[in-house]
Parts: sequence; C-alpha cells; structure tokens
Amino acid sequence: MDILQAIILGIIQGLTEFLPVSSSGHLIIAKELLGIETTSNIAFEIVAHTATVLSTITVLWKYILNLLRKFFKFEWKPETQYLCKLLLSAIPIMIVGLFFKDRVEMLFGEGVLLVGCMLLVTALLLSLTHFIQYKQRKDISWGSAFIVGIAQAIAVLPGLSRSGTTISTGLLLGVKKEEIAQFSFLMVLIPILGEAFLGIIGGDFSASASGIHTASLVAGFVTAYLAGLFACKVMIELVKRVSLLWFAAYCLVVGIIAIIGGLS
Repeated sequence: MDILQAIILGIIQGLTEFLPVSSSGHLIIAKELLGIETTSNIAFEIVAHTATVLSTITVLWKYILNLLRKFFKFEWKPETQYLCKLLLSAIPIMIVGLFFKDRVEMLFGEGVLLVGCMLLVTALLLSLTHFIQYKQRKDISWGSAFIVGIAQAIAVLPGLSRSGTTISTGLLLGVKKEEIAQFSFLMVLIPILGEAFLGIIGGDFSASASGIHTASLVAGFVTAYLAGLFACKVMIELVKRVSLLWFAAYCLVVGIIAIIGGLS
C-alpha cells in the first residue's frame, strides 16, 4: 500500500464511518478496486477507525467532557447513568475482542463476496425500521443498551454496518432516532480506543508487523481524521433526518455489485 492509496482509503473511511453503510466493507471493496491485497491483517482498518473516533471526540468534546465530569462526581445522575450504559454496551464487543479476535480478523481476508452478503443483511435491517411499526421512547434503557451492544459485537463482520446495525436495533427496541444515533456514535469510542491502545503497546502497527509502511499508516490516519472532522456533524444530522430506507437501497445496490464481483 503506497501513500496515495492510503490517502484514498482514509477519505473513504472518514466519509463512510458516520453513515449506516459499513466503512470496513467499503475499505475492502476499495482495496479490491485499487489492487491492494486483502489479507487478515487489519492494522490499517484499526488505524483508520481510530482516526475517525478521534474526529468524533473532537466534534463532540464538550458533550463527552460533561459526561465525564458528572461521572467522576460519583452521583447517580442521568449523565452518569448514560455513561454507564455506554460502558455496558461495550461488554459484548470486548468479549469478542478477547476470545474471537483471530477468527474475526480472518474474515477480513475473505474478499468482497462476504462483504456483499453482509451489505444485503445491512439493507434488510435498515428496511425493517421503515416497514415495522414500533413505539418510540426518548431514553435508551439498560436492557436496550446491552442488546444494542450485542448488535455492535455481531457487526464486526465486514460489510455489516456497525452504525446501521446498532441504530436499526435501537429503533426496533423503541428508542428515538435522535437518541440511538448519538448513542451509536458514542458507543464505538471505548472498544476502538481500547483496541488501538493494545495495538500500540503490542507493536501491531510497526511496518514489520503490519506489512504497511509507517508513512502510509500515518497518511491514512491523518486523512481519515480530517475527512471524519468534515463528515461527523453533517453525517450525524443526515442519519437523524433522512429515512434509513435510502441507505438500505444503497447497501442493496453495492451489495449486489460486490457479490457479482466476488463470484466473477
């Protein structure tokens, strides 16, 4: 992977991370189109996701700081409960990371066929929120937070949109769209930053371990961060306001194309 390819992939990651269309799936498709070998090594994906997580923190820093301030006052207020719900939602994906990491990484080497199939699943989930009637409530409950966390853990499959899966699950559980959209974007902070930290101390991002030149990783990180800054607030508002059926249609088309490409 050269620097130009890393920049292109960084832009794709930054723009798609905040949409329910699977940024990891788009990275695999883009690698295929750019002629980059798709392997089970996901160092670039971790770096790019970390960059967009940091862009989320940059955009929402006031809100996140307020949550942390209330949390460390050790008072059982709504902000403290909200942060605890975020921690609860991270448990399932942490279990996956601890016990099934190698198996998950192997799936990233399966190519675009798996991505296409998972994009079709994403399209189905997003469509369900349009056609199934559900009663909405404002706050996310403890049970809903954990179930949405399970959905996030399942969405480690490449092509299965994390935000699409978690938002759809939340909506089907009756959580308001604005509430679950924000919760979905915040709940990814803990596992991604944790994985990045473990990767740094484990030396997973070195050129010898990742097989990617350090300059390319840096270029991808910077580009994903800048693209994420541009996209974060705009995309969050877009997801809140636009019918998820449009994203379902997009995932359906891209998924079919990916399947055809994978079979040919």
